[in-house]
Amino acid sequence: VGNSSVLTCSPKSDMTMVTWRISPEAGSLCILGYRTDENKTERINCSDSVDWKFRPDQDLALEIRQVGIADEGNYTCDVASPDGNFPKTYHLTVLVPPRLILSCDDHGNPVCKAATGKPAAQISWVLESNSTPKEEGHANGTVTVLSKFTAYSTSMINTTCIVFHPTGNQSKSVVC
Repeated sequence: VGNSSVLTCSPKSDMTMVTWRISPEAGSLCILGYRTDENKTERINCSDSVDWKFRPDQDLALEIRQVGIADEGNYTCDVASPDGNFPKTYHLTVLVPPRLILSCDDHGNPVCKAATGKPAAQISWVLESNSTPKEEGHANGTVTVLSKFTAYSTSMINTTCIVFHPTGNQSKSVVC
């Protein structure tokens, strides 16, 4: 999320038309088209963040700027030539790194939160705990995971929470 993504499309020497069909999981179909005989492009129902990377007569790549969760979906490039159509489909999945929040509750127990990540993060503690993480889904597709550390002994001084996520792992320590 927040980065740019470029999807490539292979040209054919005798191509007559290229069409990018963008089918987001939420929202309506967007179409970018290019006719080689007229050197003409067409845009139908596309946001400003989706466009040709360069001029389509030079490069057929599609660029998605500032990728957001709403950009998830299928992206199909279809190159037409006298030999037929040559489609290539990408499925774009957007990852959102969670925010790690580590605090102490009213009873002096450490609480680790991996807030608004996509997909849901995994939480573990450096020292063994019998905590069961709880997940809360949000309307935008992100998930917050909460884990309370429950110590087997009360002689704890420093507790470390580790959050595992495809965008990178994080850890923080706290003394409660």
